[in-house]
Amino acid sequence: MSSSVSHLTNDLVLLPVPSQRSASSFTATSNSESKDALRSLYLSLTPPLSSSSISDAVQFLQQHEFSTSGQSLGATDDEERSIYEAVVGKLAAGIYAQALDTFLNEASAAESEGDWWADVERSQLNAAYYLLQTLPKRIFDLSVEVQRALRTQSRQFHMSMLRPSHLNRVLYTDDKPHNAILTTLFPHLHTHPYAMPFSAFRLHTPLPTPASLTLAQSKSALSSFVHAVAHFFKSIPFFLTLPLELTRQECAVKRRELEALRDSRAEVLGTLTLRRDYLASALRTGEIKGAKLHSFVESVNQVVAGEDYGRSPKDIAPSQLLATALNETLPKHVALHRAQMQDSGLARPGRWTLRWPRLVLGPPLVLLGIRQAFASRETLATVAHDALETIHRFYHGWLLDPIKDILHTVRSGGEEGVIVQKESIDADLQSLSRMALDLARDKLGYGQEQLVALADKVKHGDLTPILEIYEADIKSPVRSAVSGTLLRNLFIQVQKAKVDIDQALAGIDKLLKSQELTFAFVGVAPAFALVYLAGGGLRAAWRGGAGAGQYGGRRLRAKAWLAIRRTERLLVSKPTSDDHIASKDASIPPLTAGLLLLSVSSLRSYAERCLPARSRLQTGFLEDVEDLENPSLDRDEKVKVVERMWRNWGDILGWRRGAGTIATL
Repeated sequence: MSSSVSHLTNDLVLLPVPSQRSASSFTATSNSESKDALRSLYLSLTPPLSSSSISDAVQFLQQHEFSTSGQSLGATDDEERSIYEAVVGKLAAGIYAQALDTFLNEASAAESEGDWWADVERSQLNAAYYLLQTLPKRIFDLSVEVQRALRTQSRQFHMSMLRPSHLNRVLYTDDKPHNAILTTLFPHLHTHPYAMPFSAFRLHTPLPTPASLTLAQSKSALSSFVHAVAHFFKSIPFFLTLPLELTRQECAVKRRELEALRDSRAEVLGTLTLRRDYLASALRTGEIKGAKLHSFVESVNQVVAGEDYGRSPKDIAPSQLLATALNETLPKHVALHRAQMQDSGLARPGRWTLRWPRLVLGPPLVLLGIRQAFASRETLATVAHDALETIHRFYHGWLLDPIKDILHTVRSGGEEGVIVQKESIDADLQSLSRMALDLARDKLGYGQEQLVALADKVKHGDLTPILEIYEADIKSPVRSAVSGTLLRNLFIQVQKAKVDIDQALAGIDKLLKSQELTFAFVGVAPAFALVYLAGGGLRAAWRGGAGAGQYGGRRLRAKAWLAIRRTERLLVSKPTSDDHIASKDASIPPLTAGLLLLSVSSLRSYAERCLPARSRLQTGFLEDVEDLENPSLDRDEKVKVVERMWRNWGDILGWRRGAGTIATL
């Protein structure tokens, strides 16, 4: 039994309770064996009730009624009657649950098959592959039909009959007004002759005579030949697309029939769902007996069997009434539904029909691939070696070594220079200081105190005394160069420029050291991005791509998105069947209620299968699903529940991104 039906009916099974007198005597000793058996049966009927347990209980009630048929149960033993009525109430709730589960399963199966046909119809590639899958069966059906027609016409088979024109004459009957071969290959044309595409008639139209040609020209052999060739080439596209077009129309016909079947089952499901409150009220007050029990079970039988059901007499025993619903009405409906699916060919083809192309074409293709791989084994070995070498160098050169450098930078604290070393700057500055002091001592005659002051100025970049000497020397450059201090002063200027360059490089070095971690992470970031993308691709390939992932993967989340979207659409559009008009006091008509339960059932199944078990996410989601399943809520209240689900779960489950992002159907 589905979880949605269990959620709707489990509490109904627990509602029937014997009177206080009988309940207080459960532990007392009883002299009545039938009463003890009834009490044991009552205690054993716990939800969910299976079909076998209900059947066994109904058989026991029939035996009990037969054994007490000569007694007046209501007058002799109120306790036994109370237990008996409680058991009958439990069984009525169980049969109600079985009816709900039957129609929910049938509607779900019809919808699942309809979605499969819709997927085939939606894609040209899927339609072509489906035509290939079913081609052997179509040819076999054509050969069987030809043999049957030949036996009927008392004719012998000969090779000339393989021509399409001869086959058409052999297969022609009154129920095949169009191309008999196509009608045999595509059986949907029997019941939907209007589905014959226009291209099929274009292939059989007579060759028209061009209006621009004169009578003499039209009779000429050349013009007739040219016109025939032109018509032949124009017919080629129609001839090639005709089978594919007929295949897609066949899928469309079956999809529409399955949608109609789903709506029919959903309307009955909705009718049964809307009667839950009546059953709950009757079970809660203990009124599910006598005429009310007969009325409720009869209404269930009438809804399940439809117009073919004949009403039971009012004086029928409760066990017989329940047995009729359980053993006749429901099994007969299930058999009719199964026969309808098989006779109309609405179910998808069998497993072997769908898999034979892979089984037939797969092994040769695998052998061919192995042969080609063996022939190119040296090239493949080289490619594999290069790939491994590339991965090894990438790992060491772009991942491992940069990470080691980052750790070394963090550990060393940036003490080492990148462009120039601190010792080199100090040596150049000391050399400049000695050169300036020697020149000042020789030229200006500085004392010790003056030299100390000059050394401090040189350390801070102030060479004013030396520059004054340089200014005096360049007034007579030749004499100063030969006998003066011009050359010494020039060398001091060169050393000063070198010191300035070293200090500038030291500043750049400090800037680089302050951003060394940034540069290191920027350098290793592309490698991490490649590893992340490659790992994500491998993980998706290992898990199956769309079929696995967080919260069931994109495909299952897309199905949940479609279910919640259809739920909201049903609550807004108010669909009703052709033969049912919702009453003014009913906020939700039966068809809408049934389709809602179908969509909500898929949401419940998704939550139980894909969301983390016993998590707050699953608990909250199932609480919203329970509100949608509650038949006592009206349309406006359920619309608010849907809005709450969009608001709470839209971002988590990816519903707000829509089918363009999460759907792969």
